[in-house]
Amino acid sequence: MVIGILGMVAALVGLDQLFKYLTITHLQPLGSVPLIDGVFHLTYVENFGAAGGILQGKQLLLIVVTSIVLVILLAALLFKKIPGRFLPWMVGLVIAGGIGNLIDRIFRGFVVDYLDFCWIHYPVFNFADCCVVVGVLAIAVYVFWSDRKREKTAPEPPKGEGR
Repeated sequence: MVIGILGMVAALVGLDQLFKYLTITHLQPLGSVPLIDGVFHLTYVENFGAAGGILQGKQLLLIVVTSIVLVILLAALLFKKIPGRFLPWMVGLVIAGGIGNLIDRIFRGFVVDYLDFCWIHYPVFNFADCCVVVGVLAIAVYVFWSDRKREKTAPEPPKGEGR
């Protein structure tokens, strides 16, 4: 299973870098192209910070923190410390997104963003960000539902104890 997850990670990182290459070569000169005018545009943005533009200009900090998190997640994946069949794949999604943006930070000095849902005034983001968000949300939902399921199946404490 780990080999499959690492293959998925490589494929997603490859897709992310392809999308960013296409963005730089074709979209950068245009700036923004509306696909659905006023709703969804492809907009070239150089993000020198993290999600939503926080930590602007803190590239070294972002590189170090991202690298540490990725090493921990990769080690947990490789040493099979992540339980189940679903969670390792979701951790793989997070790893892929993290690597995609880390490559940008190291080799470009900024992250290339291009997905712009302008009708909700949300910050411009990219495919790697989508991988991280989907992975983290899936992990959170899984943990939430697992805890609820465990609570429902936990045995009742014997009556009369604690009095």
